[in-house]
Amino acid sequence: MSKLSSWVGIFLLTATTSLLAQAIDPAVAPMAPPNAVPEGTTFLVRLQDKLDTAELHPGQHFKVKLDEDLISANGKTIPRGNKIKGHVSSVANGLHARLLLSFDEIETNRGWIALIATVIGVPNERGLKAPDSEGEIERNPPSVKQTVEDAAVGAALGTGVGAAAGGEKGTGAGGAAGAAAGAMASLLADRNLRLEKGTTLEVRLDRALQIPSH
Repeated sequence: MSKLSSWVGIFLLTATTSLLAQAIDPAVAPMAPPNAVPEGTTFLVRLQDKLDTAELHPGQHFKVKLDEDLISANGKTIPRGNKIKGHVSSVANGLHARLLLSFDEIETNRGWIALIATVIGVPNERGLKAPDSEGEIERNPPSVKQTVEDAAVGAALGTGVGAAAGGEKGTGAGGAAGAAAGAMASLLADRNLRLEKGTTLEVRLDRALQIPSH
């Protein structure tokens, strides 16, 4: 009898320890219910608005549409084409243009439900850094190659203007001034971050999404 009690005690202790570990350790995710799309699921959406850091402000709303079905373990579906509402959390323009988007709600066949998700990529968009852990989208600074090319174009234009105005001395001065102006123009060019309507975003669920059945 005492041996049976010992085994029961060990079993209960193991089960309790496991539950405590799940509660304490955030890396141990609880099992999602059968009608839920699991946390960590990635999917594609398509912008329904143009987002330009020169025009946006925090709190401004935007919409996207699902570009693929979201399917739970028991087969319930949020179909491609359903809408998602979101808002701009933070925005900066200029040389260090960046944009942080947050999602609020997703449309289901039973109405709108809360959505907690993060942007993890902007496929097919050049000139953008991979979003950071918070989902912030940032534009790459001008490359050395681009700056050199712009300086060369400026130098060529400056040389021509200088030669016409001041002969040999003017040629040298014009070339130097043109190169400097070209490099500066490369740095000060329109560096705003712009995502056109129809741009694809890759998104990750940060919390399991339970699809309502009634």
